[in-house]
Amino acid sequence: MATLGDVAARAGVSISAVSRVLSDAPDSRVSAATKQRILDAASALNYRPNFAGRALKSARTQVVGLVVPDITNALFTELMHGAEDEAAERGYTVLLGRSDDVRPGGEVIARLIGEGRVDGMALQVGDGVPPAGLRDLLSTQAPIVLVNSAIPGQAGSVTLDDHRGTLLATEHLLGLGHERIAFANGLPRSFTAKRRRTGYKLALATAGVRVPAGYETRVGYTVDNGRTALRQLMALDPRPTGIVVANVNAAVGLLGEARRLGIRVPDDLSIVTVHDSWTAENTWPPLTAVKMQFYAVGRTAVRSVIRRIETGETSDEVVTDPPPELIIRESTAPPPSAT
Repeated sequence: MATLGDVAARAGVSISAVSRVLSDAPDSRVSAATKQRILDAASALNYRPNFAGRALKSARTQVVGLVVPDITNALFTELMHGAEDEAAERGYTVLLGRSDDVRPGGEVIARLIGEGRVDGMALQVGDGVPPAGLRDLLSTQAPIVLVNSAIPGQAGSVTLDDHRGTLLATEHLLGLGHERIAFANGLPRSFTAKRRRTGYKLALATAGVRVPAGYETRVGYTVDNGRTALRQLMALDPRPTGIVVANVNAAVGLLGEARRLGIRVPDDLSIVTVHDSWTAENTWPPLTAVKMQFYAVGRTAVRSVIRRIETGETSDEVVTDPPPELIIRESTAPPPSAT
């Protein structure tokens, strides 16, 4: 394994110069040409920093935790990629974990941050953690940034543009001629469900469309929740001709239940979901979906965590660039009466 001395010898400079350049020290005063020569030498020798030694010197690990409810969930793949890319560019590594134990009385935060395993954490909790419990988790003043939830004044946060995403989905069905548009939403206490509800309501209000009572379910984001939501909505009179689903996992379940009940999609019922993923593209029919900005959220969350680690600064950010994007597939069409 190459050492700092090996890099210095190849570049023809002192070891201290190599150390300052490779650690991006603010007091590094080498010329641009010398810096490039050092970087080229390090690359040619496949030099890797001694992170253990750096951690001892700085009292930091250069590791950021990314904790999500379910690492097998397709929705979090882009989030993880964004987090890893941002961390790598800033000289950090991402430690990935599940939030199963992130609850009042759980030990994940104390173990990872309190024992010095990570310098800070980007944390997305599941809907099972109530707001009061989330406040308890954040009472440590540790460098934690919430993902897709927010408690102003207690931690920084990075969230999706949920309002815009559901607005686009609802406007799509309105544009096809639907007026009986239902909403399969998350749990009432869910931070994202509350925000997505506002987009759905605004689109209908702007179009002057009023839907019958009972056209919103609030049972959750899982596949089984989607099945339950469809059964509730199809028991209504009149039935909706289109459904906006607040989460793609629930949409997959809702679509499967429609098939089981003999409801043809999109001939009898149009379905559009918030979130796009490989699962949406590979259902039958493929789901029309609003692609959200998970990659950008991952990058922004890690950037926010590192900023808090290094400066103590916190902020609440909504990622709007790139904006949500409607991906039209075969699960939506004009309502039966319009064909």
